[in-house]
Amino acid sequence: QVHLVESGGGLVQPGGSLRLSCAASGFTFSNYHMRWYRQAPGQEREWVATITISGMGTNYTAPVKGRFTISRDNSKNMMYLQMNNLKPEDTGIYYCYAPTLRYWGQGTPVTVSS
Repeated sequence: QVHLVESGGGLVQPGGSLRLSCAASGFTFSNYHMRWYRQAPGQEREWVATITISGMGTNYTAPVKGRFTISRDNSKNMMYLQMNNLKPEDTGIYYCYAPTLRYWGQGTPVTVSS
């Protein structure tokens, strides 16, 4: 059974950093592109970043470029999102997603506030 479990969210002040993790199981993680999404309160879920199977290819939504870094460790079945210089508008629930499998994790909350 496919499982995606996010962790690492929390409360952080503007300008701070967080590192989100996504633990994958139940499928051959190294065979799939992966994505991060987020959903702000009262907003639709939006795409944040994509990473290719090898990890060599990445892509980001414009508002997070230069601040967020997506990465993966296929030996550990893990994906990460390093978030630096966080802003209040980064607040939301962050989800990892396996697009080919159409499977979502349960999300981890991030709140950026002073």
